[in-house]
Amino acid sequence: MFEPDTAAILPGDEDTNSGVNENDAKASFGGTEDSLPPLTTGRVGPPFTCPLPVSVEPVMFLSVFAVVLQAPLSTQYLWDRISEDLGYNASKRPACGNSSAETDPLQKEVETLTAHWNLYISLAGFSVGLLVVPLLGSWSDFAGRRPVLIIPNLGLAAQVVVYLVVMYLKLPVVYFLVGRLLSGLLGDFNAVLAACFAYVADTSDRRTRTFRVAILEACIGLSGMFASIIGGHWRRMQGYINPFWLALATSLASALYAFLFVPESVVKDPSAKLLSPRHHKAVWYIFSTGGSEDGGRFQRCKLWLYMLCFFLVVTVHTGSRDLFVLYELSPPLCWGSTLIGYGSAALHLAYLSSLLGLKVMQYCLEDSWVAVIGLASNIAGLVVIVVADTTQLMFAGYGLLLFFVTSTPVLRSKLSKLVSQSEQGALFSSVACVESLCFLVGSGLFNALYPATLHFMKGFAFLFAAIILLIPAGIIGRLQCLERREISESTAS
Repeated sequence: MFEPDTAAILPGDEDTNSGVNENDAKASFGGTEDSLPPLTTGRVGPPFTCPLPVSVEPVMFLSVFAVVLQAPLSTQYLWDRISEDLGYNASKRPACGNSSAETDPLQKEVETLTAHWNLYISLAGFSVGLLVVPLLGSWSDFAGRRPVLIIPNLGLAAQVVVYLVVMYLKLPVVYFLVGRLLSGLLGDFNAVLAACFAYVADTSDRRTRTFRVAILEACIGLSGMFASIIGGHWRRMQGYINPFWLALATSLASALYAFLFVPESVVKDPSAKLLSPRHHKAVWYIFSTGGSEDGGRFQRCKLWLYMLCFFLVVTVHTGSRDLFVLYELSPPLCWGSTLIGYGSAALHLAYLSSLLGLKVMQYCLEDSWVAVIGLASNIAGLVVIVVADTTQLMFAGYGLLLFFVTSTPVLRSKLSKLVSQSEQGALFSSVACVESLCFLVGSGLFNALYPATLHFMKGFAFLFAAIILLIPAGIIGRLQCLERREISESTAS
């Protein structure tokens, strides 16, 4: 693929402190980014050294475990509380197993209200995070990655504390909004994602970056799988409160691990300020010029198009995932907490199968075609879920989602390779901003679309998601063809 090597830093760029140091080091060693040895000068080490060959992977694992453990349980808690308030007996659903039976009007109201409250809670957190995450992400390019690994995890812990208070005191579910706002103000889970992926970009070379990103995303799947299985069984046996205590403990453990064991990957700038216009200027420079790679108009177009693809893919992932629990709770499936846990585990297992598939497919395919195969897997799975009216068919849909996660690490890696090493922090802050917007748009669109289309097609939201994914598949394939043509023309000349 046509991916020019990292060029020298533009003269006079005093805002990219960490990038200047890394490029100076490359010059002094007389090598490229691929041969760059790890930099340690000027970096603050953690109090302890982890004996295992890992860096931010445990932070990602623990943070995802806390988020995934509580997400489906929160939806089920909303369902139970709303059912109790409306006087709906959720244990007696005569339509279960009969897709042609008429839906109980009271059950439909419970389903609609639960979807709406999911929407309100998601909007509360992600609308605040949309403003905070870009600042934290870009600030980490100057102040270091470690603070942005710690602060959002403390916000996630504060959210769980609020949820526990609501459950203990049987407060109205509107107080869930307070917990999401607290988490959003401290960066929410998206800030953890941004810091982890930026850390991997700091410590990897161009050849291994795609697979390193895929490993980090596989941590998401492995952690999510364990959390889903544990959460479903635990809720069935002991209720909601104890699993939320575990979510609180893992959020705090993630912050503690980052503080004790994760070494800093950038040289800190003592004058770095969180509230500074230079963070936004760095992002604007990348998307207005295409970065300092001097790739011209085609470079800038690729940056925008890959970001559009990332936006569409992540919007579909987050938006449709919000609906899986509702789809499974209601007729004709009527799953309990155990089956919901297994379903969520099957979905997260695709992160591991995608990692293995990506590694194998990279031997014979370009990264772009690996991403297209992943999108095809996603589309096929969603289409089957649209018509799933039995447990076996629903799990068949999950099975077809075997490689659906291969597209996101490829897109992250391609975006990272389009800018210089000094611009990685600014790039991933914009990616974090887009990811926050994806959660906002995905939750809003799909949680509003699902109840609005129940009367004529229960799975229409999943069909809509599958149609959207055709757009990034076409863009990625077309860009790959253009890149190959450009390589052929430059070789011929």
